[in-house]
Amino acid sequence: MAIDTRKAGTEAQGPRASLLNDPKFRALAYQILVVGAIVAIGWYLVSNTLNNLARQNIATGFGFMDREASFAISESLIDYSPASNYGRAFVVGLLNTLKASLLGIVLATILGTIVGISRLSSNWLVARLATVYVETVRNIPLLLQLFLWYGVVTESLPHPRQALSPVEGVFLSNRGFLLPAPVADPAWLWAIGAFFVGIALAVAVKVWADRRQAATGWQFPTLRFNLLLILGLPVLAWMLAGAPTVMEVPELRGFNFVGGISLSPEFAAILIGLVVYTASFIAEIVRSGILAVNYGQSEAGLALGLQRSQVLRLVVLPQSLRVIVPPMTSQYLNLTKNSSLAVAIGYPDVVSIANTTMNQTGQAIEGVALIMAVYLTISLAISLFMNWYNKHIALVER
Repeated sequence: MAIDTRKAGTEAQGPRASLLNDPKFRALAYQILVVGAIVAIGWYLVSNTLNNLARQNIATGFGFMDREASFAISESLIDYSPASNYGRAFVVGLLNTLKASLLGIVLATILGTIVGISRLSSNWLVARLATVYVETVRNIPLLLQLFLWYGVVTESLPHPRQALSPVEGVFLSNRGFLLPAPVADPAWLWAIGAFFVGIALAVAVKVWADRRQAATGWQFPTLRFNLLLILGLPVLAWMLAGAPTVMEVPELRGFNFVGGISLSPEFAAILIGLVVYTASFIAEIVRSGILAVNYGQSEAGLALGLQRSQVLRLVVLPQSLRVIVPPMTSQYLNLTKNSSLAVAIGYPDVVSIANTTMNQTGQAIEGVALIMAVYLTISLAISLFMNWYNKHIALVER
């Protein structure tokens, strides 16, 4: 009896052909192949690097973090000395980076918002000055601006012996801006704790006030009440804890000051540079966000009897945030990454300290990996927060 081999072959290849024709199966197969290729390339690069380092007798791993650093750091938010280990030195650099980045984000947002609104001002002079600022600053490389600000801070101010003292206990020189510092006391810890409690309560009050206004139309004086919480609670906690007033005043000893709180020229230069540069981009984002709101919204607010400042604060800016927040996130990330340029003017950020560590230990790969991990973590944290905020203020369709 004759057998139809063509039909048998077709039936045998049917399931395989159906899988290859399935778009979901092909998409999954391609993804598996791509992931496998990436893993294989990564494994090859890592193993090849480790073999080369072992052949040249170069140590690997992060064991060096427990060794004595043996180098000084000019400014630190935590206790540090040359006898500390590399791990603590790295933490000092990380905190310095966070200090410059977070302060820069806050100040750049404030300055950029003011300049962006000024560009839309009906006052000809104010609008033109804001335009000149934006078009000038954002077209000059940031590194050059950092050199400029560092030169202004260090060259235009007198030496410590001729330091300016506008108020008793306050000194301004090319070594920095020095202020009296409170002597360590538990009352200050209570005040700091009360400050954060005030912030948490202010957020809760803002949420409650917004919900109440949406339900009843009644507007609660949120700004004044929250300022009272944020500023009043720390003062109250400080007073209840004894209200200590003993201060450590800076004193000139030799060629420099000791004691008190010092704002170094390097930190001042990197902070001013980051704020002034980033604010020029934020100003354009704010301006475009305001222009994206239909002018009829402003006319409606004016028709209801609101002042122009109230229209801007209560009507225009809340709607423009939906346009402003996504590009603003990119500027926050750029500011954080641009803070790595601080190494050019001697500010001891994480890049500067990692470079010193690599020069002393010879473990460049670990040092670069730590720098990358720091900026990646900070950037992802900022992105997550801004994405959450963007989702929180997004319009919900009904």
